Amino acid sequence: MKMKRLFGALMAGALALSMVACTGNGGTTPATTEEKKPEATVETTTETTEPAETVEETTEPAETTSDQISLSMWCIATESDSNRASYEKAIAEMEENHPEINFTWEAFENQSYKTKIKAAVQANELPDIFFTWSCAFLGDFVAADKVYCLDEVYENYKDELPEVMLGNTTYNGKHYGVPLTMNIVGLFANMDLLAQVGYDEIPGTYDEFIECCDALKAAGIIPFGCAGKETWCVTEYLESVIEKSIGADALNDVFVNGATWNNQGIADAVDTFQGLVNNGYFDPSGAGLTNDEVKNNFIAGKYAFYMNGTWNCADFAKEEGLNVKVSEFPVINADQAKLGQLIGGPSDTLAVAASSPNAAVAADYAMELGKLICHYGYLDGCGLPAWTPYGDTSSINPLTQAVSEICANADTYVLFGDTAMSADDANTYLSYVDLVYGCQVDGKGFIEGLSSEIR
Repeated sequence: MKMKRLFGALMAGALALSMVACTGNGGTTPATTEEKKPEATVETTTETTEPAETVEETTEPAETTSDQISLSMWCIATESDSNRASYEKAIAEMEENHPEINFTWEAFENQSYKTKIKAAVQANELPDIFFTWSCAFLGDFVAADKVYCLDEVYENYKDELPEVMLGNTTYNGKHYGVPLTMNIVGLFANMDLLAQVGYDEIPGTYDEFIECCDALKAAGIIPFGCAGKETWCVTEYLESVIEKSIGADALNDVFVNGATWNNQGIADAVDTFQGLVNNGYFDPSGAGLTNDEVKNNFIAGKYAFYMNGTWNCADFAKEEGLNVKVSEFPVINADQAKLGQLIGGPSDTLAVAASSPNAAVAADYAMELGKLICHYGYLDGCGLPAWTPYGDTSSINPLTQAVSEICANADTYVLFGDTAMSADDANTYLSYVDLVYGCQVDGKGFIEGLSSEIR
């Protein structure tokens, strides 16, 4: 009952604020940049940015009959992804409910998928249903007329899927995405490591946080791990530092409303982040690691802190003996920022290709599948639900409950930068984030480069 009341507060209050993040070129105006009954076939493809090694897990295709409809889907729920189990459970239930559908799906590693899906859009080679991020990322595809409108099918689900959750996938007043779960960037802490240097809670102020990092470093404990091979992981740290320096509204103005990057506050925040790197708070080997490797190192006790999406709550909660707490990043500049300003919001989305020969069927299937993925993901602790929760939710893990408390007290959300911005802008932005993490450019170079190449 407590969780249901808490969710109600989220729906009525803080979550509504997250919808503001994409009204620039993702919420109401599309981006202008081009850019198993029968048993389903499950093909899992893991792609990396290194010389590609492809791993496929395939079950025998189900025998189809002439009256069956075949639908395909791409997503990022690889074997190591926190959401994998929720996809598998949801698809198994869909198989039971829809023997008339022959459903196949493939999963790809996060970073490579962003390239793959954009290439598929340009080549008009999309599967029937595809995972996407909301706001400008999906908006680019909508602007290119590659996405099927879900307005008609939404009428059958509107009592279960609140309109407020569709703000990041609505363009020119029309709905194009099925939201799944909502997540924020969380500051996860290994409390056993913090206890070794005298802390029984995550430091609440920035000064205390730095003192804690210094104490950890003096004790031979690495404060942070960050996957440099996957630039989105670096943004989880950098964007939190920027937001807690200049404030959520100012950062949102840059990401989606066209404000200039030539902002001294951003330059100072970048220098603050780079100072954390130069002070030895980050694992020096992190530049060559993937997110899975860094995450496993955190679980193994190599790092005290791990900044990443709250979809990780499920994996951390099930690790026996792992004593983890979660909080938001502390405020750096109290004159501009405050607690309750968070990076994140509803982003994970399913969409339907306009080119699908069975688009209307795929739209209904995607809606029902999205509801189930959300349901099982919430029960597993992989995020807060975009759909109205149902059934027994008493088993929700304590970490996810803690995230619910953080979000219940939220003031403003800023959607992840590489999702909020159009594709070309996001690629430019990520290239400069790489340079910052590698200490090849400072705050001044960061804002000058982005203001020159973007605006």
